[in-house]
Amino acid sequence: MSPRTVLVTGEGSAVVAAATALHSARTGRRTLLLAADDPHRAVDDLLDTRLTAEPAPYGERLAVARIDEQAALRSALDGFGARLAPALDLLGADPLDPEELTPLPGTRQLALLRALRTADAETVVVAAPAPAELIATLALPEQLVRYLDRLLPEQRQAARALRPLLAALAGVPMPADWLFDARAAACAALADARAVIEAPGTSVRLVVDADAHGTGELRRIRAALALHGRRLDAVVAHRVLPSAAAASPDPWLAGRAARQQERLADLASGLGAVPLLTAEWPEVALEAIADQLYAGGEPGPGEAPEPWVEDRLAEEGLLVWHLALPGAERSGLELVRRGDELVVGTGGHRRLLPLPSALRRCTVSGAGLHDGVLSVRFAPDPALWPARR
Repeated sequence: MSPRTVLVTGEGSAVVAAATALHSARTGRRTLLLAADDPHRAVDDLLDTRLTAEPAPYGERLAVARIDEQAALRSALDGFGARLAPALDLLGADPLDPEELTPLPGTRQLALLRALRTADAETVVVAAPAPAELIATLALPEQLVRYLDRLLPEQRQAARALRPLLAALAGVPMPADWLFDARAAACAALADARAVIEAPGTSVRLVVDADAHGTGELRRIRAALALHGRRLDAVVAHRVLPSAAAASPDPWLAGRAARQQERLADLASGLGAVPLLTAEWPEVALEAIADQLYAGGEPGPGEAPEPWVEDRLAEEGLLVWHLALPGAERSGLELVRRGDELVVGTGGHRRLLPLPSALRRCTVSGAGLHDGVLSVRFAPDPALWPARR
């Protein structure tokens, strides 16, 4: 069976993640439920057990754990204590004991990435952070590798053997060997995390309140996920009133149920191929919620939104670069060409996308957003493009 990673985010993510994990285990898959953003231990209360950093069995084929930010920080700093000691001595500072380490800003994101790349299960279900933080976390490996390549490029690592000669002849400074080793270790860890994030079986499941969630917010979340190439496999509306509530003799309850059904119909119509799942309110046992959500089967991960190029050279003399951004709005769209890359931004999220080699020899002649697809038109540069016969 192919590995599956489901990142459940949004309001009510703890309930939906726990129900999803139970459903996966009941279908025969060895499943791990991870609580990634659960400061008040809501998952512990749902399962009536205390989660720890070590996966513990919970029923047949299901293990449960919570992400330990402290352990992630210690792992990140492991092996650098001795290398930092001379600098600390120079400053007159005492080294920190492991017991003194407390999570720093960014530790939670790194802890989630570490948990994803080290998880051992056929299905990993994560009660993930809020959508904005989750999107930033999933984009982090690509961004950090880019920064490492700029700050410590491979060609400087290749010149390690020449460092004494360069220092003697020209005084060219070169980083210490341990810095290259740290870069290599960091790149390997980021590559492993990125492999899980970009795997065909990894997707995001967004949970929204049936009454309170705004359609504008949902569109922005979808556009940001698509910008970073992340799959949205389903939207879950929880706290849905039973269908019988619309026929209630209580006019307030009947009116609320009718408004909610209209809201859900609008929500479903704007999702396109993304399914809308519902869980009724009041909430019942997790097994019953799983039955409500997945009575028709669990949704597949779907296809990752990736850019593609349309050849219109014969008809219009253009190549058109497309990127699906469902939910994106013109007013919040940012588009800049920077050398051989396109900088695309939407809703406060930005990504640098490399251009195919053919487009690097073209100039941008226009762009547009239509039906949720960003299209950028490229005209061949006569100075760089082979002349037509």
